[in-house]
Amino acid sequence: MQKLETKKKDIVNFFLKKGMLVSQDILEHLEDKKNLAEVHKLVETNYAKDISVLNKKIKYLFEQIVKDELENTNEKKTPDSESNVKVVYSYNGTAKKREANDFIQYFNNRFRTLQQILKQRPELHNRLSINRLANKKDREQISVIGMVRDKQQTKNGNYMLTIEDNTGSIRIIITKNKPKLFKIAQDIVLDEVIGITGANGDNIIFVNNISFPDIPLDREVKKAKEESYALFLSDIHVGSKNFLKEDFNRFLKWINCDLGNEEQRQIASRVKYIFVLGDLVDGCGIYPNQEKELEIKDIKEQYEECANLLSKIPSDIKLIICPGNHDAMRVAEPQLPIYRDFAESLYNLPNATMVSNPSIINIHSSAGFSGFDVLLYHGYSFDFYVSEVASIRNNGGYDRADLIMKFLLQKRNLAPSHTSTLYVPDTELDNLAITMVPDFFVSGHIHKAAAANYRNVTLISGSCWQSKTTFQEKVGHNPEPSRVPIVNLQTRHVKMLKLGN
Repeated sequence: MQKLETKKKDIVNFFLKKGMLVSQDILEHLEDKKNLAEVHKLVETNYAKDISVLNKKIKYLFEQIVKDELENTNEKKTPDSESNVKVVYSYNGTAKKREANDFIQYFNNRFRTLQQILKQRPELHNRLSINRLANKKDREQISVIGMVRDKQQTKNGNYMLTIEDNTGSIRIIITKNKPKLFKIAQDIVLDEVIGITGANGDNIIFVNNISFPDIPLDREVKKAKEESYALFLSDIHVGSKNFLKEDFNRFLKWINCDLGNEEQRQIASRVKYIFVLGDLVDGCGIYPNQEKELEIKDIKEQYEECANLLSKIPSDIKLIICPGNHDAMRVAEPQLPIYRDFAESLYNLPNATMVSNPSIINIHSSAGFSGFDVLLYHGYSFDFYVSEVASIRNNGGYDRADLIMKFLLQKRNLAPSHTSTLYVPDTELDNLAITMVPDFFVSGHIHKAAAANYRNVTLISGSCWQSKTTFQEKVGHNPEPSRVPIVNLQTRHVKMLKLGN
């Protein structure tokens, strides 16, 4: 192995040559020679092929290498070695006062992260910083990477955007005479980071191509060796008068192999993982006059009843639980794991792993198999993109969770626009950036079950266990409750189990 220097500049340059950006939160960790050697070993393995930014989210990968080496030296495996859950990333930041400058650092971190991903695109290899465009000739072909600061249509019907990097800003024009490009431009949102190639003008670029961070095309489809299943619950809303308790009890009977035909019972017997994707309870004071629609008005009692229901799931099935906007905690993302003060009964479940929203979980790893990386996000930003993105709004809106999730993967961020969700401006890391490409991207929030595939990432939206509320009726939500998406980890095929009308 080559000699590794531990000066910060040398460390950054070394990983840049590997196509990776090093974030500040891990740079100090790498100044230790032992840690640097471990990470160098990491980037030479298959575990790192989908990583473009080294940060605290990938701490799990260091542990995974050690684990695999230990397992490969053991002749015997434990019975539970292929039914395991590892937390790759779960937010645990401490509360502190935020300043205006924190937002500047937050967006600078986001820009650097997504810029590093875009730099790997062939069409952007000869990119320039914006301040160097003044030295280029008129109509010369150039490429830049920038964050979208402004978007509007000209009187001629063309799109004019302003993009910026850390050296300056420039206007770009996407003409309606290029219909394919114009259609792409319709879905560009403020604050996302894009790559542009085009002809240089007088402080303007006439765009010929637009690049997004997106997911790599040549990703492997991981499959487990044996038939086993993971399923996805969301938006249970225990405590609401609209909670569909009979339907949920049918689910509990099925998961205990007491309901369904022979094939359905066989599937139930092979379920190893259940993801619960937020809004476990209906909460209190979430929307106007909610108290009139509550069966259980005390938040702790809501969680106790929820835990009572989840305790009826066989204890050998792993539960992975993240919060949503109805849970008893701050709405700003990333949300910490559900507060223990309110939900002690959930923490007492022996098979439960409590994580933040968003989070990344690895499941089903074993000797010789790195397992599946699952990105969990409840989906609070989805409402914004249903409203603001034409291709989503005009092709089904809330009925097409797959289009929303695909859109966010293309942007490599769970909330690319500043106003799309409430968030905490972390100065070290954009916790909503999708820096690690997952095998599964799973969500809830919109009360519609869906499953799709995008560039070998399986997209799954959980259903709900609540009938339509008066608030949903006012805002035009049409829930489709009591559906359970179930994925066969051996084939990656998804079935939809219907347990209600």
